[in-house]
Amino acid sequence: MEAWEAAARGENVIVTTGTASGKSLAFNLPVLNAIAGDPKTRALYIYPTKALAQDQARAVAAFRLKGLRAAIYDGDTETERRWQIRKWANVILTNPDMLNVGLLPHHDRWGDVLANLRYVVVDEAHVYRGVFGSQVGNVLRRLRRLALAYGSRPQLLLTSATIANPAELALALTGEAATVVSTDGAPHAEREIVIWNPPLVDPELGLRASALGEASLLMASLVSSGLRTICFAKSRKAAELIHRFTAERVDSETAKRLAPYRAGYTKEQRREIERRLTEGELLGVSATDALELGIDIGSLDCAISVGFPGTVASLRQQWGRAGRRGRGLAVLIASDDALDQFFAREPDALLSRQIEAAILDHASPRILDPHVLAAAYEAPLDAADADTLGPEALERAAVLPGLERTPAGYVFKGRDYPAGRISLRSGDSEAFTVVDTSTGDVLGLVERERAYSTVHDGAVYLHLGEQYVVSQLDHAGRVALVHRQAVDWYTQVKKETETAVEKTLSSERRAGVQLQFGLVSVTEQVVAYQRKSIKDGTTIETVPLDLPKTTFDTEAIWFSPGGELLAGYEEMPKLIGALHAAEHSLIALLPLWAMCDRWDIGGLSTNIHFQTGLPTIFVYDGHAGGVGLTERGFAQFEGWVADTLRLVTGCPCKEGCPSCVQSPKCGNLNEHLDKAGARALLERMSARA
Repeated sequence: MEAWEAAARGENVIVTTGTASGKSLAFNLPVLNAIAGDPKTRALYIYPTKALAQDQARAVAAFRLKGLRAAIYDGDTETERRWQIRKWANVILTNPDMLNVGLLPHHDRWGDVLANLRYVVVDEAHVYRGVFGSQVGNVLRRLRRLALAYGSRPQLLLTSATIANPAELALALTGEAATVVSTDGAPHAEREIVIWNPPLVDPELGLRASALGEASLLMASLVSSGLRTICFAKSRKAAELIHRFTAERVDSETAKRLAPYRAGYTKEQRREIERRLTEGELLGVSATDALELGIDIGSLDCAISVGFPGTVASLRQQWGRAGRRGRGLAVLIASDDALDQFFAREPDALLSRQIEAAILDHASPRILDPHVLAAAYEAPLDAADADTLGPEALERAAVLPGLERTPAGYVFKGRDYPAGRISLRSGDSEAFTVVDTSTGDVLGLVERERAYSTVHDGAVYLHLGEQYVVSQLDHAGRVALVHRQAVDWYTQVKKETETAVEKTLSSERRAGVQLQFGLVSVTEQVVAYQRKSIKDGTTIETVPLDLPKTTFDTEAIWFSPGGELLAGYEEMPKLIGALHAAEHSLIALLPLWAMCDRWDIGGLSTNIHFQTGLPTIFVYDGHAGGVGLTERGFAQFEGWVADTLRLVTGCPCKEGCPSCVQSPKCGNLNEHLDKAGARALLERMSARA
């Protein structure tokens, strides 16, 4: 009712409540009411995934409203149907990627839609954070600009999981303020919550049994008992492995009722899995966060999260998939990641944790510049566009070499359309295609910023549960050639990293150090990889690589501890060991303060930095341009340090392990780590906070 009344007053609205609380009804009612009054009314429904759009299309069709003509318009839509949808559909379900390349650059074909556009619905808005959110923020601003050019000013209706800053998110994402509706009156079934820590297999080294193996054991037991189960993994590879291990542990008939689900499948494969889920044919599915969102996949009994997904909001979304119609089981299987182990030791720190804030920055130049070019292609840019695109867009237009100033405004000088160069889900528009050499099939795409780490020569690549080994990474052709091969090992890369301070934006005396926040450039080079046993993680061999350096600009915090803070650890190698271990543990705990995953953050520690001349620790946003993650760490530094100290102090290992100071993404393969030194440094900093 609250959302209905706000929408009736003509206000933009963001509804932020839990799963199964009627959020879809909150935006469907005003839209369907408007269409009932005037079938010429148009509405755009924007979803972060194709699966969610498919699910919502079925839900909208179920209303059977006279005059309602709903259709999906995405990359899977047949070419011959697209003009028909533009002509007759009044509810068009799409995604940001299609808006970016299919609608906005070709707005002349969408004139009637834009002229009659009354509502823009943005579902699952909390997904739009970090780089993806920053990109989508620019797409929505370009949409609002073109709608205005065609004479409409659509109302914005957003939904989100519960987050700390819904009003700020709506403003940052769309450029317009929105009324927050957060009252959740929906009944919720009881849910049993289990935090499952895999057993120690080597107490001395702090090594635990594989979280993926434990997940497959639990999932096999649940589905064999007839309980419908979904298991969420943090990567495509992990989802594929859990499916494979689970299928090996159950009988053949049960195995037929299991499936993996992730991005990269064909539309036919995705639709078939979604159908089998909805109709109850599948007993178990292992998935990435593609199925975390509000897709109606029938009544599930159990939801397993393998590893903390990065945010409390995301964990609650995953757990909310089970027990929507009856008592459910929700499980977090802790990985050996430090944050997971922190929660396993201190469950109250997780269960009582406040929902995080969603952070994005649409005006980061690395992200904004391609959208400024795209907007200028769509229509000449002038001062009036600051109202929709933001004043930063006009500032960037004045300096971008791809634009030309004319009496009509800034226009694009190129011959292609620049929106086609934008990869919304990363800060990098260049991607490598993964091709199976035996069949010629395209298995997937890997962003350039990830390619050197994931599809280098000799890397193991997983697709649909099958293992492939990379035969060749073709840099010129941007192709990774792979062949199917069953192996009992995986690969991990070794990187060399250099960080240079470009500009200091803030500097304060905090926790006994001079804490800096500003702009840095990061240069990385993958120099080798290790083949490691799947069974126990032991190193089989280290293979050198000769790959290009990559450099990107981003935001970072850095500080140079000295004097009493490093007493007893002034000499090498104890000095670099203490700094390196402290850097790892700080990175592990930053997701508690910023709505991110540790894979979104990078770091560097050095006994002497060429600019500061002192021992220095850097923690930086892992995406080009930065999206405010370390800026939030700067603002919350004392609490961040205190939590990190609790992590290191609470871990029972002696020398340091994956649960405290070792990192799964360490470019130095976790060499030179001194847990005692990190603990001493953090204790002394906390005492001065």
